[in-house]
Amino acid sequence: MRRASYNEIDRVRILDRYVIREVLLPFVIALLVFTFILIVPSMMQYAEAFIAKGVATTVVLRAMATLLPSSLALSIPSALLIALLIAFGRLSADREFVAMQACGVSVARLLWPVGILSIIGWASTSYVMIDALPDANQAFRQIAFNVLAERAEGEVKPRIFFTEFPDLVIYVRDVPPEGGWNDVFMADNMPGRPQAIYLVRHGRVVLDAKKRTVEMVLEDGTRHTANADGTYQVVKFARQVVTVNPDVVFPRGGPTKGDPEMTIAELRQRAAELEKAGTSSHNQIMAIHRKFAIPVACLVFGVIGLALGATNRRDGKLGSFVFGLGVIFAYYIPLTLGPALAKGHLLPPWLAVWGPNIILSLVGAALFVWRSRAADQEFRLVRPQWLQRRRTAAPPHPRTAAAATVSVRRGLLARLPRPSILDRYVTMMYVRVFLLCALGLLALFYISTFIDRSDKVFKGAATWGMMGAYLGYLLPQYVYYVLPMSVLLASLVTIGVLTKNSELIVMKACGISLYRVAMPMLGAALVAGSTLFMLEQTILGDWNRQADAIRRVMNGIAPETLDMLTRQWVVSSRGDIYHYNYFDPKNNALMGLEVFEFSDGMRALTRRSYADIARYVPDPGHPNMWRAEHTWSRELLASGDTRRFAAQPVAEFTLEPPAYFGTRQPEPQFMSYSQLRSYIDQLKTSGFDVIAQQVALERKASFPFVTLIMTLIAVPFAVTAGRRGAMYGIGVGIVIAISYWVAFSVFAALGTGGVVAPMLAAWAPNLLFGAGAAYLLLTVRT
Repeated sequence: MRRASYNEIDRVRILDRYVIREVLLPFVIALLVFTFILIVPSMMQYAEAFIAKGVATTVVLRAMATLLPSSLALSIPSALLIALLIAFGRLSADREFVAMQACGVSVARLLWPVGILSIIGWASTSYVMIDALPDANQAFRQIAFNVLAERAEGEVKPRIFFTEFPDLVIYVRDVPPEGGWNDVFMADNMPGRPQAIYLVRHGRVVLDAKKRTVEMVLEDGTRHTANADGTYQVVKFARQVVTVNPDVVFPRGGPTKGDPEMTIAELRQRAAELEKAGTSSHNQIMAIHRKFAIPVACLVFGVIGLALGATNRRDGKLGSFVFGLGVIFAYYIPLTLGPALAKGHLLPPWLAVWGPNIILSLVGAALFVWRSRAADQEFRLVRPQWLQRRRTAAPPHPRTAAAATVSVRRGLLARLPRPSILDRYVTMMYVRVFLLCALGLLALFYISTFIDRSDKVFKGAATWGMMGAYLGYLLPQYVYYVLPMSVLLASLVTIGVLTKNSELIVMKACGISLYRVAMPMLGAALVAGSTLFMLEQTILGDWNRQADAIRRVMNGIAPETLDMLTRQWVVSSRGDIYHYNYFDPKNNALMGLEVFEFSDGMRALTRRSYADIARYVPDPGHPNMWRAEHTWSRELLASGDTRRFAAQPVAEFTLEPPAYFGTRQPEPQFMSYSQLRSYIDQLKTSGFDVIAQQVALERKASFPFVTLIMTLIAVPFAVTAGRRGAMYGIGVGIVIAISYWVAFSVFAALGTGGVVAPMLAAWAPNLLFGAGAAYLLLTVRT
């Protein structure tokens, strides 16, 4: 047998390096996009809250770093598949794969570089799943635990009743940026003693982790106590300390570990304990198998990516790319549905996890054999026959159609500008890429959420109906996240393709500037921005509230003001506080009603009333009149006299109308732009600090412009990269876009903390990045 020469070995190594180099850059970009998209919700939820609370920057960065492994476990296999499809699609489109075949390089030969990449992906994902993920999840829980423990007072939101401390209800009018509370109402319902009501000018929480003590320090206030013998006490104090159960803030042993936070050894130990107790351990067994099965997906995706991407045809990229997204769905959806079959004893636990790998391995092998035998055939998604017949139906005679419409359209077309052929061409290319990116990113969001929440269904904490409703209510929020990145990617790819195919050069030679070419994309960006604003103005807040309520039920937490029946503490429009045991909406009746009336901005209690039951009495002349039964009322004078007491079998109370008790406590993330603006006006009239609400309002107005900023960033970078560096331009553009998102969150947190003005906090990222993008767009060669 002839020994291979040095030149042949070197030529083989050059081919391997070339293929690997072609895959690496798309892989890095896809990994960056997927990981960033998956971490955006957590970044906006946790990073902004930590920064606003004054947490050190190093702690915030460390917390965000601990969230990366959970995203990488999903994004590495997916990014590898997409990168292979992009790389081999590019080789096929430029006829380089044909040249390889002419030189005797078969599809099977390309398994060597693809195998190297797949093995690296398998090793990286294995490290993430086995080692990094459990430690990172537990580290994040510990960081969040420490932040909560050190800044427990920051969990109390202004003008929202806080009930997380046992037997205590806290209502705070203002939370200053420097910490603490101003104008505090607190109800102490500790068992074994009469209820005490505190009205305090200033308050704060003092914690000692070593001694495990939690104390509420109340300054310059009064305590009201109604004793069982009918006496009423009002005690003024300069400083008083109320002790809180430390287990609420400092659980013994720190945050407990769940299955995602356990190592393989800990999972095996937990499974043995459950089996010894006679309980099923299928969840732990599947968690162990999942740590090995998900990394193997890189090997499976490597074969499928080569089989779908490598072709002799120039037009086979889009169908293969769409099918690649379908492969990701086909892998992760059964992976999350398998535990349900295992729990029902329809599948063994190991097969529930390894089933998608086994099935897709067979599919990948069949596709690879088919591609090896027919490399010149495109993988096509066949249209239904009825659609083919409809598309091939004979069109109406052009002369007849023209005669029927020319008289109507001639006057209109003479007045309205029509899109040119160029506009339609660029728009169609842009829309195809945009829809592909949007659907792909939405799919990634839903897969991630489904994987994260499916265990609640398998453990019986939720039903499939709740899961479906939860995913449905999340759609507006996910569209809100996906639109900016889809606009960016669509603009980058569209300009990149036009540049690479020399179409942009031809357009310039014909006197068409880059600005004219980019006009359809700018128009699409404005449409996307308008969509973001309409979502904010219409369904986004309400659907987020519904999703949050379902999520809390899944987590075993009572939803905050889930409905009007459970909202037992209410603040009226006049500043009075109502407390009731139950609200009957059918009969418009309040049971166990207690009313607190104040003066001097809730710093002095002037009247305290009670009724066993209060029924709404419709009266056009007195729309807020309620008929109360078995009532008493105590008037509290500024002199300290508490003897004015009256008990009546029937009395009339002036309260808010019944519809008021069905409303929910306002929070900016659950309100539209107009609702939040009206709410801010009400707070200003009452003298409240509205910095946080103003920042949220300005963000709602500024964020829709992100689509325009993304487009202005995309165009110059895609053009300046040139024909051979399009992926570099896309990568740099995405990094800048990620920097924009980070700046948007950081400035918002600084504004909430009172460091910068609310308008500047919301609009500074748009001004900075918009000015930079406009400069690049104006200086690029047009």
